[in-house]
Amino acid sequence: MSSVKRGNLASEEMSSQVRLRLLPSARCLFDEPIQVKVSGLRSRQVVALRARSTDERGVVFSSSATYRADGSGKIDLVSDPSLSGSYVGVEPMGLLWSMRPDTLHKKFQIKNSLNPHVVRFSVHEEEGEGRMLAEATNERILIGDGVIRRPVKEGNIRGVLFTPPGRGPFPAVLELYILGGALSEKRASLLASRGFVVLSVVAYGHDDMPRNIKELHLDYFEEAIQFLKKQDKVGSKGVGVLTISKTGDVALSIASYLPDVEATVWINGCCANTALPLYYKKSQILPALMFDLSKMIPTESGANMVKNVLHNPLAEENKATLVPIEQAKGRFLFAAAEDDLNWDTKAYMDEMVERLKHHGKENFESVSYPGAGHYLEPPYGPYCPSSFHWLACKAVLWGGGAQSHAAAEVHLWKKIQEFFRAHLSVDAAQTIAKL
Repeated sequence: MSSVKRGNLASEEMSSQVRLRLLPSARCLFDEPIQVKVSGLRSRQVVALRARSTDERGVVFSSSATYRADGSGKIDLVSDPSLSGSYVGVEPMGLLWSMRPDTLHKKFQIKNSLNPHVVRFSVHEEEGEGRMLAEATNERILIGDGVIRRPVKEGNIRGVLFTPPGRGPFPAVLELYILGGALSEKRASLLASRGFVVLSVVAYGHDDMPRNIKELHLDYFEEAIQFLKKQDKVGSKGVGVLTISKTGDVALSIASYLPDVEATVWINGCCANTALPLYYKKSQILPALMFDLSKMIPTESGANMVKNVLHNPLAEENKATLVPIEQAKGRFLFAAAEDDLNWDTKAYMDEMVERLKHHGKENFESVSYPGAGHYLEPPYGPYCPSSFHWLACKAVLWGGGAQSHAAAEVHLWKKIQEFFRAHLSVDAAQTIAKL
């Protein structure tokens, strides 16, 4: 037998002993961390760990990191550092958040909560063609066991209602997703899996709704709040409101003009009403702060810089667009990414904090994240540096760095849940009466 053949046999024997484990389980919620462990390697062997997934549109996302086994041939991503690749250092969930699309400027997309995020992890030899030594699949579900998902088409409301298992009572949250004309269920389904009744609604483009709109009406969201409050397991006297980006200013207006809003989470939005004029009871209450798309700056990546296209909301001629949050009776959680390249989120947050202080208000808390970009979502999804922008109709840069952004998502997701639990007062008697 030649030395080459002996080497191949030795390699085959070695690979059959290599084991890749995902703990505590290969099936978990999208927002839950897992522990990736490898055993059966040679002492101090260097290998590549890879992750690969395909989103709803068929776009492939992947990552790779180089690790060195310890003296007993083991690797544990909780304690061992990546030496090179998609990220470096000790990052237990790095293979997930560092995944990149095989096509430029694509955002990872799973909008339907019934579709799991399936990730294939694998271990490969570092030398040669990187022969695979072991693999394991992680099914990251968006909707927890026992959560009821019900499409809603009642009155003017179009969306999806998520209800946790058990009798409750549960706090209620209205989750808004407006621009882009499609419903995204990820935040809502995961929050419901954590013990909230959540109604996710859109303003256009879903089901039989108009495909385009020229104005927004608060009456629609008022109807959604009343629908949500009537649900059997809802125990909170009022509701929470959760949203991001353009819809952030809609959430501010809901909190400022409508009753029954106890807690509002604003993520990377604006302090003024943007893009579309806002109406209530057939009268315009806020004009729209507009954009100058000629200020877009192309970059070598093929994506555009749009941070400075929005007109200044603090300029005298634009102050009528500012949302009067000082008249809100509920509480606010403001979250700003300091490297948001969509617009100047941190400055908008600072303006709102100062305005509330000026009016003697203490009904808010704020948090900012250095190195984070625009799309702060539930944690452990692939970081998105650039993708298509609904208003610009082109790919744009969202800002941030993958590592800092991922850490911000973990912190913020926990903070959102704590904020809603602290400020959505639950009345058990009220729920029993409904039942």
